[in-house]
Amino acid sequence: MEQLEILVVDDESRMRKLVKDFLQKSNYKVIEAEDGSQAIDIFFNNQNIALIILDVMMPKVDGWQVCREIRSYSKVPIIMLTAKADERDELQGFQLGVDEYIAKPFSPKILVARVEAILRRTNQSSGETILEAGGITVDKAAHAVLIDGEAIDLSYKEFELLVYFMENKGIALSREKILNSVWNYDYFGDARTIDTHVKKLRSKLKDKGECIKTIWGLGYKLEE
Repeated sequence: MEQLEILVVDDESRMRKLVKDFLQKSNYKVIEAEDGSQAIDIFFNNQNIALIILDVMMPKVDGWQVCREIRSYSKVPIIMLTAKADERDELQGFQLGVDEYIAKPFSPKILVARVEAILRRTNQSSGETILEAGGITVDKAAHAVLIDGEAIDLSYKEFELLVYFMENKGIALSREKILNSVWNYDYFGDARTIDTHVKKLRSKLKDKGECIKTIWGLGYKLEE
């Protein structure tokens, strides 16, 4: 089986080695970058990178700028690492299209589990690939969404959230269940990230956004 390539970006060599060792044990190929500028060069010269693990605070070019540069061209999954547990930083990360946000210190095993969950969803090939509901068409294989036949652009996590809603059409879903299923881990009761992503998803779906109903005190449900 071909190894998936992961770009690890951190100015601390010990941190890069720690992450690299655990990823290699799970049979991933790891490419290292010691600053943001090098990371951008590596990414745009390598079309096979499946996921990026990106530190925020780095010399030359920080993680935010790297994320902006890459997101302007690609939807490759990005996991952001940071030593700052600031809510504003976390929200900024999601607004820039970050798929996961992990504060240091963290468990390398949990990091690998999140990497595996994202890549499993990205490369998902089993089951029904075309989903339809209320004028919304999702092609999971092509990672495409059509609204009444017109293509719209969603971030990776917005796409996964929409797929989850459509695969569970008509079912009331708690925020905890959505977090565990789409993000694959628990936010310890913090539902901000769900509400933020649902708000952005509804906006991008335009009038079809009304299909995603709020279940007060519980979560959400998609209805045609």
